[in-house]
Amino acid sequence: MFDLSWLDLVILVLASFRLTHLIVFDEITTFLRDPFLSVTYEVDSAGQVVRNTHFKGSGLRQWIGKLLSCHWCVGIWCGVVIVGLFLYVPAAYPVLLILAIAGAAAVIETKMYSG
Repeated sequence: MFDLSWLDLVILVLASFRLTHLIVFDEITTFLRDPFLSVTYEVDSAGQVVRNTHFKGSGLRQWIGKLLSCHWCVGIWCGVVIVGLFLYVPAAYPVLLILAIAGAAAVIETKMYSG
């Protein structure tokens, strides 16, 4: 089919992870989510922060809100975009590499501060 090295696979996985997180969770992309959902945070009785999502509208608008709030769903589409860029737009490789580096940094930071 196509030749994919282990390094390329790691780059694609990390780039997809970072792009997914960017779309679903990061503050910088709230403008994408705002027309479809709102998110609030509250602390429960155990002291844990709980993320509450409210979907706006109905029909297609609500469906897009549900999609944008689901990291599993967005991850599929981000994977498709990342692989498509890798295969058909070689000039996009630096962007994929930047996303992968940011994704690896996020994984390292999470591991360092979680325990």
